[in-house]
Amino acid sequence: MRILLVEDDARVAGAMAAALSRRGYDVERAGTAAAALAAAPCDLVLLDLTLPDGDGVEVCRALRQRSAQLGIIAVTARGEERDRVIGLRMGADDYVVKPFSMAELEARIVAVLRRARAGAPRPEVIEVGPIWIDVAARLVTVGGAGVALTRKEFDILVSLARQPGVVVPHERIVLDVWPTTGAARHTVEVHVGSLRGKLGDPDLVQTVRGVGYRLRAE
Repeated sequence: MRILLVEDDARVAGAMAAALSRRGYDVERAGTAAAALAAAPCDLVLLDLTLPDGDGVEVCRALRQRSAQLGIIAVTARGEERDRVIGLRMGADDYVVKPFSMAELEARIVAVLRRARAGAPRPEVIEVGPIWIDVAARLVTVGGAGVALTRKEFDILVSLARQPGVVVPHERIVLDVWPTTGAARHTVEVHVGSLRGKLGDPDLVQTVRGVGYRLRAE
């Protein structure tokens, strides 16, 4: 398997390349965004998000646009949740924060390559206006800022976000969110009210009286 290692710190890059080579990987190094984008095709990219001539996040976006099957792991010192979300949002398959062990990195490499070889679908990500949702990871951001939702609030948001601009009836929401127990209309109203408050813009979730709710489509 061929790996492109994008890292501007020569000492770090040398140590990582040597360790990966000992594990049987064919490693090419790139120290800049320009070199990363000009590199020959590979199976997986280990991408530092902090590069001297550009933002690694934009490099990630460009690489993902070229290939949906390319494995991309962000390898960076940016450990804040917002940075992880942005990296994943721009197309990274996984994220590892420095310092890390080679055992951890190799485990992530193997997992990403396995998914790529199997042609596994990328995780479902939904974007509606300022709202970004990673369904599998149960992550939500609004305008790039993370939003903490309860399980039911998240499920309601996903139910609405899968049909932006369309009125989703109360009955459909109950089936999506409370499939086995059901829920009274008042219960749905309470959870929607709490969801509105957390999203920061009450008009994002619109009420259609007597019918249901609609997520505003930009």
